[in-house]
Amino acid sequence: MEINHQQIMKLMKKLIFFFVLLSLFSCSDYIDKPKNLIDKDVMAEIIADLAINDQAIYVYPEKNMEAGTRAVLKSHKVKSEDFVESFKYYVIKEEMDGIANDAQEILLKKDPKADKYVKDKLKQNGAVLPLVR
Repeated sequence: MEINHQQIMKLMKKLIFFFVLLSLFSCSDYIDKPKNLIDKDVMAEIIADLAINDQAIYVYPEKNMEAGTRAVLKSHKVKSEDFVESFKYYVIKEEMDGIANDAQEILLKKDPKADKYVKDKLKQNGAVLPLVR
C-alpha cells in the first residue's frame, strides 16, 4: 500500500481541522460558577473587613483570630463555604485583582488618616500607589 503526497496532505488538513474544532470547544470555563456566588462589591467589602481583622493579631498575638473571621463573614451574611468557592472562582477567572484593589480603596476610605499617611509616604518616596497585582 503506497501513500502519496496528496493523501498525506488530506490527512493533515483533516487533523488540523479536528484540532481547531477541539480547541474551540475546549475553551470553556475552567470552573463552574458557584451556586451562591458572592457579588464582587460584597467580596471587596469582606476582604477589607478581613484585612482589618488580620491586624488584630498584632494587638493580641496570643489569641486565635478565627472567631473574628467568622464574625466578619456572619456580618455580611455569608457562609464560609460560599466565600471560599467565590474566592476560588474569582481567582481562576482572574478577577481577584480588581476586587483586591476595590478592597484597598474601601480601607483607605474607612480611615482617612491612613489615606493621608499613604499619600504622604508616596510623596516622600516619589512612588506610585502600590495596588495589588
